[in-house]
Amino acid sequence: MKVLIADDHPVVRKGVKQIISDDLNRVEFAEATCAEEVFVNIDEQKWDILILDINLPDMNGLEVLKRLRQTQPKLPVLILTVLDENQIAVRVLKAGASGFMTKNTMPDELVKAVTSIRNGGRYVSSSLAETLVFNSYAEDDKPPHYKLSNREYQVLCLIAIGKSIREISRSLDLSEQTVRTYRMRILEKMNLHNDAEMVHYAINHELIYLNSV
Repeated sequence: MKVLIADDHPVVRKGVKQIISDDLNRVEFAEATCAEEVFVNIDEQKWDILILDINLPDMNGLEVLKRLRQTQPKLPVLILTVLDENQIAVRVLKAGASGFMTKNTMPDELVKAVTSIRNGGRYVSSSLAETLVFNSYAEDDKPPHYKLSNREYQVLCLIAIGKSIREISRSLDLSEQTVRTYRMRILEKMNLHNDAEMVHYAINHELIYLNSV
């Protein structure tokens, strides 16, 4: 089995490799520290599974998923992130991920996830499965950011960590005017008035972390 691990933290990459190697035989690994390295590795070789962090330094994981679904639609992707599953899991699964796990998951769960996805299945935690099945929020009770499209959600998070319109434009390969349009839609849908309120909302709802701002 060939596994590509994409995370910008060396200790995470080393830990994932160790966990998988301890339980599964004949596994070949490669590492990527950013989205650009992910695409290079995928262009050069065929992989059985990609383990992807949602927060890479050069591109949001949702954008990586979107591009992969266009170029490598059959590549299984397991999202492994520090973000709370209630905030991002549904979005990444709808974007084409084969599984979702948080980094505080027990090691044996990671092995189960990799095995399941490698065999053509999907994997989510039991708590997330219940959320997906029973939909714990009534539609009208969902927080405002649930109204956003995936692209709007990406722009919200990038603005909230201090990225400029120009930086967001380059990161998402959009025109600056398109980014401004998304910004206006976000403010309207969430009943916010400025970037400062977006930052405050994103932090309060744990869409970003203080050390990212």
